[in-house]
Amino acid sequence: MYEYKAVTAPRRAKRAKGARTPADRFARTLTETINAEAAEGWEYLRADTLPVDEKQGMLGKATEVFQSVLIFRRSAGAQGANVTDLRPLRAEAATVNDPPMNLGPAVRKED
Repeated sequence: MYEYKAVTAPRRAKRAKGARTPADRFARTLTETINAEAAEGWEYLRADTLPVDEKQGMLGKATEVFQSVLIFRRSAGAQGANVTDLRPLRAEAATVNDPPMNLGPAVRKED
């Protein structure tokens, strides 16, 4: 069982030493955001862009805007645990009793 967390994706890149282009600065900002969550035991899953209805002012009509979020997960019992205490949140390894994976059409040898 997992618990999930959505964090607003960074919209603006922070200045960083050695990052010369806007793309480099944004990548570093994104990396810092993901690593900060990982330090608390959260595993990065994906980024999503979702529609949200927002109103401008008290009497404004709601308009649809899109918000980007980063999705993280961790084991449900891992709250407040140290990162070193967490086992990797990867898919379970195949066991001996699992059926073999289908890797494509079977090739038949004709006698």
